[in-house]
Amino acid sequence: MEIASPYLPTTTESIAQALEAKDPSEAISILYRVLDNPSSSPEALRIKEQAITNLSDLLRQENRAEDLRSLLTQLRPFFSLIPKAKTAKIVRGIIDSVSKVPGTSDLQIALCKEMVQWTRAEKRTFLRQRVEARLAALLMENKEYAEALTLLSGLVKEVRRLDDKLLLVDINLLESKLHFSLRNLPKAKAALTAARTAANAIYVPPAQQGAIDLQSGILHAEEKDYKTAYSYFFEAFESFNALEDPKAIFSLKYMLLCKIMVSQADDIAGIISSRAGLQYVGPDLDAMKAVADAHSKRSLKLFEIALRDFKAQLEEDPIVHRHLSSLYDTLLEQNLCRLIEPFSRVEIAHIAELIELPVDHVERKLSQMILDKKFAGTLDQGAGCLILFDDPKTDAIYPATLETISNIGKVVDSLFVRSAKIMA
Repeated sequence: MEIASPYLPTTTESIAQALEAKDPSEAISILYRVLDNPSSSPEALRIKEQAITNLSDLLRQENRAEDLRSLLTQLRPFFSLIPKAKTAKIVRGIIDSVSKVPGTSDLQIALCKEMVQWTRAEKRTFLRQRVEARLAALLMENKEYAEALTLLSGLVKEVRRLDDKLLLVDINLLESKLHFSLRNLPKAKAALTAARTAANAIYVPPAQQGAIDLQSGILHAEEKDYKTAYSYFFEAFESFNALEDPKAIFSLKYMLLCKIMVSQADDIAGIISSRAGLQYVGPDLDAMKAVADAHSKRSLKLFEIALRDFKAQLEEDPIVHRHLSSLYDTLLEQNLCRLIEPFSRVEIAHIAELIELPVDHVERKLSQMILDKKFAGTLDQGAGCLILFDDPKTDAIYPATLETISNIGKVVDSLFVRSAKIMA
């Protein structure tokens, strides 16, 4: 920490001096000296607030995350002199600044935990709830799902009791994302419905509305309802694009994914070349275009090339990866069925050569298709061949016999009821 002596006066001239400094280190030193001034007059407090904003910006630009963390600790006596709402704004602003420094997820979690303890001791409920919501989001990103879920469960009950709708929307949305990460779709949908219900009662900022639409699209896509998912992704894209939010590219990418999944890959070129699409031209859209081309040509080789060339955009995005895996499997099965149709016995190596995939990959897929009853056959691994059987014709005598026995049973039951009445 850079606290030089003596302190500087809390005046606009001191702030101006920091702004005019030749390098960031000098500006940071000046601002620390302004904060070190013991004066607590209204004007001094106002200047110090300005100094804190400038200082946190400079520390973020210099990637000095540890200094930002120390700054929050140093400012605690100052927080007792200013209104709670201003304290909340400063604390959240500094935590946001730390989040913009790369590779600080563990530091952010530690910082949030420190602030939660401090807010509990100071009985600052409003701020604590918001820091806890931020902490739960960080834990989820760090894949610490159990801890995040425990934290959210208690927070939801508390916020619902206080009826803070805006925070409730955030928490329910976070809960939905968490359950989705844990593959619990019913709970993810229930949490999203709760977020929508709370959002309908208040004004929701466009960024938050976009986040709700994005999550709605993801859940609908998971249920294979790609048309509805597309409309939600489009709404999310409109919101994020208007705000120039980086999440706009994900919404656009998922829109293109929906088009591919409903076999409307031809529409993709038009969406990318639209005025809105041209703003986001880059690896993400190139990746989706490559997948669309492979899908249009029904080419597994092009599909494999796209997955290899755009690994970061396709395989490392869990949403895209899950749907493309399903699409790849369907495409592979369709191609294999088409290739083996003319044969009664064929070498696996020959099929692999025709489809341009490794032999072990093809053999594994054929055995899975036989088990799934996609076709009737067996693998002769000694000879390296696939032997296909004619489709077994179903014998109609067994279902007819079962139906006859069932009807006889009904007649016997009816006669028994009648005889019981006569005997009575």
